[in-house]
Amino acid sequence: MTQNTRSQRSQQPPQPDVIDLGKLLGLLLDGKWIIIFTTFVFAALGVTYALLATPIYKADALVQVEQKNSGMPVLSEGLSDMFAQESNAATEIEIIKSRMVLGKTVDKFNLTTVAQPNYLPVIGKGLATRLGNEAHIKVERFDIPDYAEAGGYTLTLNNPQTGEYSLFDLNDTLVLKGKVGELAKSSDESINNEQTPFSIFVSYLDGPQDQEFNLAKRSKLSAINWLSAGLTVSERGKQSGILSFGFEGPDASQNIDLLNDVATNYFLQNVDRNAAEAENSLDFLKDKLPEIKDQLTINEDALNQYRQDNESVDLGLEAQSTLKVMVELESQLNELTFKESELAQRFTKQHPAYIAVLEKRKTLLAQKRRLEGQIKKLPKTQREVLRLTRDVQVNQEIYVQLLNKSQELAIVKASTVGNVRILDKAESNGIAVKPKKPLIAVLATLLGGMLSVAFVLLRAAFHRGVESPDQIEEIGLSVYATIPRSEQQEKLNKQIQKLKKAKKAIPVQDALLTEINPADLAIEALRSLRTSLHFAMMEAKNNVIMITGPSPDIGKSFVSTNFAAVIASSGQKALIIDADMRKGHIGASAKLPHNLGLSEILVGSKSVKEALHTSVLDNLDFISKGKTPPNPSELLMHARFTELIEWASENYDIVLIDTPPVLAVTDAAIVGRHSGTTLMVSRFALTSTKELEVASDRLEQAGVETKGVILNAVEKTASSYYTYGYYNYAYKSDA
Repeated sequence: MTQNTRSQRSQQPPQPDVIDLGKLLGLLLDGKWIIIFTTFVFAALGVTYALLATPIYKADALVQVEQKNSGMPVLSEGLSDMFAQESNAATEIEIIKSRMVLGKTVDKFNLTTVAQPNYLPVIGKGLATRLGNEAHIKVERFDIPDYAEAGGYTLTLNNPQTGEYSLFDLNDTLVLKGKVGELAKSSDESINNEQTPFSIFVSYLDGPQDQEFNLAKRSKLSAINWLSAGLTVSERGKQSGILSFGFEGPDASQNIDLLNDVATNYFLQNVDRNAAEAENSLDFLKDKLPEIKDQLTINEDALNQYRQDNESVDLGLEAQSTLKVMVELESQLNELTFKESELAQRFTKQHPAYIAVLEKRKTLLAQKRRLEGQIKKLPKTQREVLRLTRDVQVNQEIYVQLLNKSQELAIVKASTVGNVRILDKAESNGIAVKPKKPLIAVLATLLGGMLSVAFVLLRAAFHRGVESPDQIEEIGLSVYATIPRSEQQEKLNKQIQKLKKAKKAIPVQDALLTEINPADLAIEALRSLRTSLHFAMMEAKNNVIMITGPSPDIGKSFVSTNFAAVIASSGQKALIIDADMRKGHIGASAKLPHNLGLSEILVGSKSVKEALHTSVLDNLDFISKGKTPPNPSELLMHARFTELIEWASENYDIVLIDTPPVLAVTDAAIVGRHSGTTLMVSRFALTSTKELEVASDRLEQAGVETKGVILNAVEKTASSYYTYGYYNYAYKSDA
């Protein structure tokens, strides 16, 4: 196809790229049954899922985390305001979800054993509940040997009255038999003769006869992860210290038990933690008390011995005042030592609290050095008595102080209650939180509607078939007729196919829609085509009309035969030639010898008169394709075909030639050179504009001009209402 060929056709300017709302509405109306059916199916599936899906229940509890002071209050009274902190909710939540807390719940309820009824996926439990066949099982213990598989075990309830059951492994091999409320073990005659047998203790089992239950073992970590996945902990309000616990699962009673145990474990670990702080401090004091007592004894003995040796030397008023100050300093320094020890366990030396203690120690040590300088000015005897007396009094102060605080810590340890309080124990309102039935039904319906609408629109977007004359005229081809789809012709085609299978034939009058129902709208369209061609053929070189098309199965033969019958009914003498010597079927279903025709004329084995079927209808003669030759194109290029066309043009008013598809073979291009008028047939919603354009260009390259296009089998659709509106006019009986 050359550029000159394209330029010979006047093409309409492209339409602006706008959204045609009327067209979209028409597409949706055309696909209304798809949309309605799909939406109904999705809605039904959504309602079914909502009604039969496994219900999920939620239990909730409430816990308060009160303000907590860091460190021992009895040892940190001076600095308690400095590093008092409120427990961080995020930290507490992580503690609750830790393996330390959840692991105790896993051990208590044996969550490493998974036992559940064998239902259909998703809807099985809901269906069993509605049918009254719900089953329950509770396994307190399930031990398997190290070599055995962790999962894939099936427990079958043999007798619901006695509670007898059988356990099978992954290969459906019997492992053991047992009874509810009794520990069952695999015997020596079982499939595994190992030292550690299978053992199971089922405390509760309920269900219909032969109900199956799935059993499996999982690691403790997997059980903790499962428990953590169903557990939700959040703080109510900002910095409120109120934690809301929640647990979701299919068993409402189990949800309550698990949540209560988690809250209790969290509370107990908090109490243990607070008691551990007091106990650690108490252990520290108990280690120090013997050392201080021994040192006090040594100091007292040294003071008494010195007094005896020096005949009871007494201190003066100045020395006594200095002694009192020295004792207070030593007491303060000793207290700072304990505080520093406590801070060292919590903070680094760069922490403000730690720096404050170090600064205070530095100040006290400076005062101590100043007093020691004053003591050096005293006489030697008084100075020594002062030193010994100071050691005794300082150690007495320290010993009494530690003894008092030791007793206080013992009381604190015994009365520790922690800073966690369980406000509300776990409860469940008995109403499933999942699935949300109304929401699922609405969403499923909306999803079905959106998917069906999207399907209809996408199908239309990818569909390239011609649906209106305007689409054909946009590529520069004229539309001579639009033939509505005939339901009666479709019934006739089915009848003809049945007769072909039965190898029967029918009269020509019964094979043509023109004869069966002359008032059919399709025949009226052919009459309109006859009128249009009457004026169009005035400038044609002859009275030969070629009927062709870009592809097969577009109704080309229907148009040819019925158009010829319409021409004949007007009194004009017409001849129709089936030039499709490959797959032509005109006359095959009628009582005509279709194996004698055009191919015999072209090879010279028969004359035109011998192959011509006369008086098929009044004023209508017919030449069939004849036997299928091996070289149809070469035969059409023979001089005999030219002679045939010239003879037919002289002896008939109109000559119609039905040819093979243009895009399939080259026969149409050969026949078109002998035709004065070429018409191309396209089928509604099947033939694309690109096919029409390429077929027309291919004919033009061979020197054949396409006079116009016939749009066949036009359907009455909402999206293309403008293509069939004028066909609503029809005959009306006089009755």
